[in-house]
Amino acid sequence: MDTTSTTLPDRDTDERRIRDLVARADLAQNDPVALPALHTSDVVIVNFGGRRLFGLEAFTSAMTEALATPLKDVRTALRVDDIRFVARDVAHVSLTKTVFDGRPEAESSAPLEGVMSYLLVREGDDWRISLAQTTPVV
Repeated sequence: MDTTSTTLPDRDTDERRIRDLVARADLAQNDPVALPALHTSDVVIVNFGGRRLFGLEAFTSAMTEALATPLKDVRTALRVDDIRFVARDVAHVSLTKTVFDGRPEAESSAPLEGVMSYLLVREGDDWRISLAQTTPVV
């Protein structure tokens, strides 16, 4: 008879950890070390422009390249709209992403808005982003 038991955090604790992960991702948007560390090794990213990246190495490389261009002046803000637990160790997070284009050549200073989805998986006691997809709102 197996007498071991796995105790998982309750939903409130999971939701706090997920909101914390989103806040850390928001703060690390221009940090090519800290932001990728919040993702799984097999992450899939679909960015605002529709570019799709497969895996952490591709994401880190693309982020590093982008930060060496005027894209470094494009900032975003994330707002959690909804968290749904798909399975014990899987959560879907619906977000609103606001994009502020601070580049001198920007066509407009008005922010753009998009809807974003994160698919998160539990790794140990924390959550990691396994899919991030953004769709611009026209």
